Amino acid sequence: MVYRFDAIRAFGYLSRLKVAQTALTVVALPPSLYWYFQGLMTFNSLCLAGGIAGFALAMLCWMSHFFRRLVGILYVNESGTMLRVAHLTFWGRRQETYCPVADVIPMTESQDRPQELFVRIQQYSGKQTFYLTLRYGRILDRERFTQVFGMLDKFK
Repeated sequence: MVYRFDAIRAFGYLSRLKVAQTALTVVALPPSLYWYFQGLMTFNSLCLAGGIAGFALAMLCWMSHFFRRLVGILYVNESGTMLRVAHLTFWGRRQETYCPVADVIPMTESQDRPQELFVRIQQYSGKQTFYLTLRYGRILDRERFTQVFGMLDKFK
């Protein structure tokens, strides 16, 4: 283990809660439509219910896109050739993605500054981009972290 972001569990719970909240608001739309046609609900209330459901869907898309790219744990194998990235799925569960260390762009070559809240982990192949936070995450093995991402002196 090279890096750990302890709050990833809370983000996983938040992601699952957001899926449930979105499902609840979308399931409430058909009864609202029925009540509107029965004259039990005004058009403004129907529009409000639709707006809330639409906003919940948009926020679910944005949040899940962000949470799927947020790094919880980074591992490097013993030989230092493979990086294992633990992150979240759409459903808030843990998923691991493997990428060769040789394909990882060192942070010293990226445009990101270490003082920023999130720093990108990019690949030369451009397959996937992840985000980690050096401010709130913990680097557990500085030597291996340096082997993958570059000199730590430049991250101060």
